[in-house]
Amino acid sequence: MNLTSHPAWESLTDQADTIPHLAELFDEDPRRAEKFQIDAAGLFFDYSKNLITEATMKSLLELANAAGLRDRIDAMFRGDKINTTEDRAVLHTALRAPRTASIQVDGVDVVPEVHKVLDRMAVFSDRIRSGEWKGHTGKRIKNIVNIGIGGSDLGPVMAYEALRHYTDRSLTFRFVSNVDGTDFAEATHDLDPSETLFIISSKTFTTQETMSNASTARDWLLCGLGGDAAAVAKHFVAVSTSAEKVAAFGIDTANMFGFWDWVGGRYSMVSAIGLSNMIALGADHFRDMLAGFHEMDEHFRTAPFDRNIPVLHGLLGLWYSDFFGAQTMAVLPYEQYLKRFPAYLQQLTMESNGKHVQLNGSEVDADTGVIYWGEPGTNGQHSFYQLIHQGTRLIPCDFIAFAKSLNPLGRHHDLLMSNVFAQTEALAFGKTLDEVEADGTPAELAPHRVFEGNRPSNVIMGEKLTPAALGRLVSLYEMSVFTQSVLWNINPFDQWGVELGKVLAQRIIPELESAEEPDLQHDSSTNALIRRYRKLRRA
Repeated sequence: MNLTSHPAWESLTDQADTIPHLAELFDEDPRRAEKFQIDAAGLFFDYSKNLITEATMKSLLELANAAGLRDRIDAMFRGDKINTTEDRAVLHTALRAPRTASIQVDGVDVVPEVHKVLDRMAVFSDRIRSGEWKGHTGKRIKNIVNIGIGGSDLGPVMAYEALRHYTDRSLTFRFVSNVDGTDFAEATHDLDPSETLFIISSKTFTTQETMSNASTARDWLLCGLGGDAAAVAKHFVAVSTSAEKVAAFGIDTANMFGFWDWVGGRYSMVSAIGLSNMIALGADHFRDMLAGFHEMDEHFRTAPFDRNIPVLHGLLGLWYSDFFGAQTMAVLPYEQYLKRFPAYLQQLTMESNGKHVQLNGSEVDADTGVIYWGEPGTNGQHSFYQLIHQGTRLIPCDFIAFAKSLNPLGRHHDLLMSNVFAQTEALAFGKTLDEVEADGTPAELAPHRVFEGNRPSNVIMGEKLTPAALGRLVSLYEMSVFTQSVLWNINPFDQWGVELGKVLAQRIIPELESAEEPDLQHDSSTNALIRRYRKLRRA
């Protein structure tokens, strides 16, 4: 049964047209805030400033039950092959399971293997951090450059920036992902090859962008160290599953860290893909982050849906997408260390749920996926908040904040947090024309100063941004995405949409590089662009 024909869906359609203004909802119920708040798994979730009533939440929860969400959660956690288009289990949750857990995939308990890799990562990171590991010339490694793309880059970059407060400041970390040569050139321009270690992150060791940058890194290193190919083994390690290709590159397979096909790229930051983060943070902080992930995982797995933060968060996103036509979601971290968090969520959410067919291959009958974007803190207030407050589009917002600053400086944190509370209040309740005129505003200016309000928001608050807190936060969004996918009946764990462009690029590369004028067989626009590029390159 498609959920769009479920009675709860029909009820929600009616409710979306008749729901009162937020100001009215709060006036009618003095206990509204208490009813729509959850304190669990180390996070406080206030969703009272949403366009919902108790009836709304009842209907959304009915949809979740009708979709079989509980069964799907259980199937994921026990290792069923729920990634049906690739016939794979989906077990990023196993990456942060404790040693005492047991999770079977094809009859094999994967938890011991997960911890074996984590232990190897810990030993290696300790050798780098202590200075025991030396480069080819005998110098200590001081610079770590992670080369990857997609999930092999966005997760490590985000986590490094988010937890920079806890990192070893004697080490320099850089991240290269873009095949644009500028990315590599700028990341390495002030580094000494004799003190630099490259981590090449590619499951197959064939990803075009990653391997192009890896080859450039090898050339850069050998140029700086006199051309001795033996230097590669002391300055490169791999995160991959292809020992043959790793060895062919020149990397000692003893310094290869593996992972599994049941780990999707955008869910892999706590696998060996996070090796750069473990070096930066140390093994103890990295394991604290894993513990935070696991805490939220377990909350999602066991909590009743009406008290389940990721489930409710996911349902609210679906509510605005499918019943209000909202196309975007603003993620607004009032914590400078989370400046890369919105970019990380873009891959997690849009690569997962940007799908047009259901699990059985039929077309979806509701909008799927939401466009995620955002900026940290008060920077956004002086940029795009104008549109959120007074524009014509409905943009639900997540405000992320922490009660304690990692860098307490005078009044700064109180000023920051005052803006969190003020913005959600202003978005919800606005300012009427009567209130504007009562302030003495001239009649011709009054309409410009009216705030309609009724703009929904969530507040997600923790005590302090610790490694564990980051784990909880990322898991919350992972499970919110999964919740939505179940209701839309789509597969959030494949990403076939990235393939076509890659295939066409492989066809175009020799046409760009050919010494002879190629026989172009594309459309007229693409043919003209290729010819123009070749002409300008020769000029």
